[in-house]
Amino acid sequence: MSASLPYLSLIVGVPAAGALLTLLIPRDNHRAIRLLGTVALALPLLLVAAVWAGFDPAAGGPQFVERYRWIPTLGAWYYLGVDGLSLPLVALTALVAPLAALASWGIEHRVKEYWVLLGLLVTGIFGVFLALDYLLFYVFFELSLIPMYFLIGIWGGPRRDYASLKFFIYTLVGSIVLIVGILGLYFLTGASTFDMVELARRAPAAVPPALKLPLFLLLFAGFAIKTPMWPVHTWLPDAHVEAPTPISVILAAVLLKMGTYGMMRITWPTLPDVARDLAGTLAALAVIAILYGAFTALGQRDFKRLVAYSSVSQMGFVVLALAAAAMAPAAAEAAQLAGRDPQVVLEAGQSATMAAVFMMVAHGLASALLFLLVGFWYDRTHTRDFDRLGGMFRTTPVAATFLGIAAFANLGLPGFSTFIGEFFTLLGTLPVFPTAVYVALVGLVGAAMYNLTMLQRVTMGPPKPEWHGLPDVTPRELVTFVPLVAAMLLLGWMPGLLTQVLSTPVAQFVAKLGGM
Repeated sequence: MSASLPYLSLIVGVPAAGALLTLLIPRDNHRAIRLLGTVALALPLLLVAAVWAGFDPAAGGPQFVERYRWIPTLGAWYYLGVDGLSLPLVALTALVAPLAALASWGIEHRVKEYWVLLGLLVTGIFGVFLALDYLLFYVFFELSLIPMYFLIGIWGGPRRDYASLKFFIYTLVGSIVLIVGILGLYFLTGASTFDMVELARRAPAAVPPALKLPLFLLLFAGFAIKTPMWPVHTWLPDAHVEAPTPISVILAAVLLKMGTYGMMRITWPTLPDVARDLAGTLAALAVIAILYGAFTALGQRDFKRLVAYSSVSQMGFVVLALAAAAMAPAAAEAAQLAGRDPQVVLEAGQSATMAAVFMMVAHGLASALLFLLVGFWYDRTHTRDFDRLGGMFRTTPVAATFLGIAAFANLGLPGFSTFIGEFFTLLGTLPVFPTAVYVALVGLVGAAMYNLTMLQRVTMGPPKPEWHGLPDVTPRELVTFVPLVAAMLLLGWMPGLLTQVLSTPVAQFVAKLGGM
């Protein structure tokens, strides 16, 4: 589908334009800088709404396509498009970005540089979800990582130098292996193009069998670090703890999704036979992440670190769903040979794929709200230590109510979007990896434990004398909380808003994994 307006270029370009225009504003005019930055990050939400309204869920392939020659000698194109797999993540980014912008109004140090980097960060994230050219994808991937390094390193907490350096080293390694994998795919297929669709079509037959596994591991490792998967997750808790609140919001809500989206968009469709062969190993790693993240979160004393480890656990469900999707076609063949209905297993694979996207969106909403609430109390108390908090239902009842909502949403209470994501994950995985599902259920128990413990330690008990008279939620903070709660409830009660967009590309995705 084409459009009269270059909607996708505008979605990518408006935050970048805002960043560039910020350079023209005098350094001491903080109000103008903040207004411009907020508007530049809010306008894409209107553009994404227009794209969603014009999107045809029944159509296969990318829509709103924009394609222009970029580097002809390499066969690289400026190639943007959106389909049912990417549209929900673009919409999530468009919702979270202006909320992070509003939360950034409290930044007082080097305000101009902060807003320039924030605009470039959001530009890179939008570009990753919209690019259909490998080289363009990689440029946007890097564009999103470089600003994050500076945003943590300059505006972070006391250990920001350590956290930003650790983030940089991990992401640098991930970026190197990813570009090696992309170049390997480019040369091995002989396609003379970086077109994702064309390379994914050629790769299964063109890549020599002996090189398929190394190539898959290169493409996979770069995204596994970004997700992050256990055991390459250790950069995440430090980055979250030291990052300023708005950056933690973006990191948890959308930046981590670049990893699992890359697996879904690039790694799995390009070498589906290797994804199938490694599906059991990937499912095992996902289950370890679910358990490790949940029970490590339970032992944390730092509010922010608990939420960070919960992200490791929740993203484990996404990887588990993708592993089940990779295995579903082969499991369907085995079911047919055993005299069982293969369609049941194929439908389970589709449910798993749908779960992966749904879970990414659900986690993005819940984690964004949790980090905003961590920032709310830290701004007032200058502590994240559970032992120094407590009794906040009496001191700041409105914020405590929002924390209760966030905790119940994050643990997967029915009625919230996380429940739908986890339910689809278990439903889609059960016919393929039943043992993994049974073990993952223990992780759900752990999730209930750490979320309820967090809620109890922050809000229950007698209020601390030093927090007497603590101001409750301001109107600006309320504006950042309410849309996230509304979205979690909307998708929890009306999941069809998302599943109808996902149905066609999910069926195509599973068919591609099965070599059809």
